[in-house]
Amino acid sequence: MKKCFYKNISPGFLFVLPAVVGIFIFIVIPVFCSFALSFTEWDLLSDIKFIGFDNYKAVLSESEFLQILANTFVYAISTTVFAVIIPLILAAILNSKIKCAEIFKTIYFLPFITPAIVIAIVWAWIFDPNIGLVNSVFKTHLTWLFDTHLAMPVLIFVSVWKLIGYNVILFLTGLTTINSNIYEAAEIDGADKFRVFKEITLPLLKPTIYFVTIVTAISSFQVFDLIYVMTSGGPENSTNVIVYSIYKYAFEYFDIGKSCALAYILFGIILILALLQKKLAK
Repeated sequence: MKKCFYKNISPGFLFVLPAVVGIFIFIVIPVFCSFALSFTEWDLLSDIKFIGFDNYKAVLSESEFLQILANTFVYAISTTVFAVIIPLILAAILNSKIKCAEIFKTIYFLPFITPAIVIAIVWAWIFDPNIGLVNSVFKTHLTWLFDTHLAMPVLIFVSVWKLIGYNVILFLTGLTTINSNIYEAAEIDGADKFRVFKEITLPLLKPTIYFVTIVTAISSFQVFDLIYVMTSGGPENSTNVIVYSIYKYAFEYFDIGKSCALAYILFGIILILALLQKKLAK
């Protein structure tokens, strides 16, 4: 009697097979298809036409590209810096066994698990120039999201606020891996809290800091939902970033080729920055 071929397959493979199939269908295949489309001209209706590197040349020569690229870097770098430093300090404070630490952890983490669209709608109302809570409380008359100088700082503030809780948890996880005996020895030697943090905590936490920095930077370069809801890239393109431009090329201008080309330009930027960060971390 022939044996069933299922008996020769590892149970673990059967469990991960649906996930592998899903990744292949919804990630791997679209990646290759979008890369191929970046060399074509297509408006979703007419036939696909191969045009080589024309899309890349057209995107890079756009008058708005440098502004969009600058906006992306300003947003990503600012968000990454604040969303790493602030959670690191908060995690160190919470790790010092303060009262109600668990409550604070929950409060910090709530924004991260809240849908980004909901957060964007609420903060757009808070910064509304007419009925917004900020202007009402501080008795100001600022047009926050409609001012070319204020819109980007507001978006950065909201993004940092959303990321703080997640990064705090990551740093707390890293802090738990540090042997408490090291802190006890430093305390016996008379080291103050600042010196302990500088000489012990930071060096031993470098792998976690590197991981959090990379994850935060990548997510910041890929921001879309907050900008789509709160500013739509305005005013005057002051908050327009690469991912939002990818969306506009595809679903407003119906230029799929340029959209895919811009997506791979962003991929190249993130890859270069990740490799540079890895080299600097050594």
